[in-house]
Amino acid sequence: MGLHYFLLGSKTGNDGFILENVVYLELVRRGYEIYVGKFGDMEVDFVAIKDGQPEYYQVSLSVTDEETLNRELKPLKAIKDSYPKFLITLDESNEISHDGIRQIYALDWFCSSTRTALPW
Repeated sequence: MGLHYFLLGSKTGNDGFILENVVYLELVRRGYEIYVGKFGDMEVDFVAIKDGQPEYYQVSLSVTDEETLNRELKPLKAIKDSYPKFLITLDESNEISHDGIRQIYALDWFCSSTRTALPW
């Protein structure tokens, strides 16, 4: 992120990209293998696998607009298995379930109990 700010400045207007990067880094820190999921013309931001068990993540700054919410949920709804699916946003709200897809406020997710202990 430091190089990003050095090269592009701090007012790039790409906060969604930054949030995705931070979620990616946290998933790596938690010990997941990370992939991008493709379903036809749809994309899941992260397919995170740990101990052979996948989890699916979409990341969006905000989904208060119904069109944005539907766009972010569509690829997760296309996945027909029963592994966990998450929508991580900066919308300050309690956790919401969309037919089993957990919408979680990013700061709550970062502080969640699934965090592994630091190595030091």
